[in-house]
Amino acid sequence: MYLTLSSTIPQSSWILAFLAAIILGISKSGIKGIAIIIVTLMAIAFGARESTGLIVPLLIFGDIFAVIYYNRHAQWKYIIRFLPWMISGVLIGVVIGKDLDEQAFKFGMAFIILGSVLMMYWWDRRKSKSVPTHWAFAGFTGIMAGITTMIGNLAGAFSNIFFLAMRLPKNEFIGTAAWLFFIVNVFKLPFHIFVWKTITTDTLLINLKLAPGIIIGLFIGVRLVKIIKDDFYRKMILILTALGALLILFK
Repeated sequence: MYLTLSSTIPQSSWILAFLAAIILGISKSGIKGIAIIIVTLMAIAFGARESTGLIVPLLIFGDIFAVIYYNRHAQWKYIIRFLPWMISGVLIGVVIGKDLDEQAFKFGMAFIILGSVLMMYWWDRRKSKSVPTHWAFAGFTGIMAGITTMIGNLAGAFSNIFFLAMRLPKNEFIGTAAWLFFIVNVFKLPFHIFVWKTITTDTLLINLKLAPGIIIGLFIGVRLVKIIKDDFYRKMILILTALGALLILFK
């Protein structure tokens, strides 16, 4: 059952969705790694499948700010190297996710979230920070990023590892990722509209109500980038994300 404005949406769902919009704004302002929390909150608020369509227009709204603010830092050679693989993964994700029922979709999303948490934890704990730079590495991470971004808007773990492997400085990392995800999220739109039918006029009107949260988050994020301590931030994200995935699983 897809979302309509006539649906009875409880106040708790609006609160969770507005909080997700604020966090999305914070994420797009340069604090990476918190997209999983956004997806988790939206899935709890509106359901796993429906939330995927609701999130995409919000992501694009945030992407527009990100590409304007960080455009001068974008490194297009890395985008060109990674984008074709990611697009291929999106197409695979369209096929995989189209006929999944809500229960299977929910379990799949929870599995991806928990897997992403484990991946980020492993990355933080390993002593060697070197990552293979062979084309096969870009291919695997790109395809996985494409599949996970289509099914659950959860490409961050895979794309972050790829960009870390390229040794990009912070601003170049943010600017390059901003353009990559803007292109991919726009590419995903017609599949959500015409194939999955998770984006409708009603869901876009819901997006409009949540847009102010993104603007608030953008202002908060620009300031947080300068003051937040990385160690505390990473631990907080891992814990909250794992809890959120369990909530989706048992909701």
